[in-house]
Amino acid sequence: MQTTIITGHPYSKSFNHALVKQIQEKTKGEIINLIEDKFNPAMLSEDLAGFSKGLAHDPLVTKYQEILQNTDKLIFVIPIWWYDLPAIYKGFLDKVMLKDFAYTENKGRLVGKLTHIQEVIIITTSEAPKWYIQYFAGNPIKALKNRVFKDIGLKKVSWIHQGNIKTVSNEKRAAFVKKSIEVVS
Repeated sequence: MQTTIITGHPYSKSFNHALVKQIQEKTKGEIINLIEDKFNPAMLSEDLAGFSKGLAHDPLVTKYQEILQNTDKLIFVIPIWWYDLPAIYKGFLDKVMLKDFAYTENKGRLVGKLTHIQEVIIITTSEAPKWYIQYFAGNPIKALKNRVFKDIGLKKVSWIHQGNIKTVSNEKRAAFVKKSIEVVS
């Protein structure tokens, strides 16, 4: 099994990219770089036509599903923009987590199928501090952890966050990188 790191920050010199590089070096994980792959997050009519049947139209979806089938630790490195996940991450979830791959239905309930993934770590950065995202900005990570991930069978999910990303000192950035490495190790 393997560690898989999902990233989708469009700026290659961002703090997120530096963080992904450090995490990959430590974990030797496989990177899914949604930007480099030119992943289209939009749910197009062709995608929607196969959605309820668990059929993927986009060949990247099949590639990502194959990677996830061999993953036991999943790490998301996500910038928070406008108090939410950027569209490329949401599109990844919409298009990749298909019926019969990520879940089945039983009497109107979703039954997660990705139970082989033992741990999920969400690492976020933003201008807003974590407490603001949690209590005043709708907490998109809570919905992701407690609904989406739970519904697809992901049980052990943790979240760490670095706020004030534009103004935080280099020392605090380095401390966050160190903390992130410790959490993923």
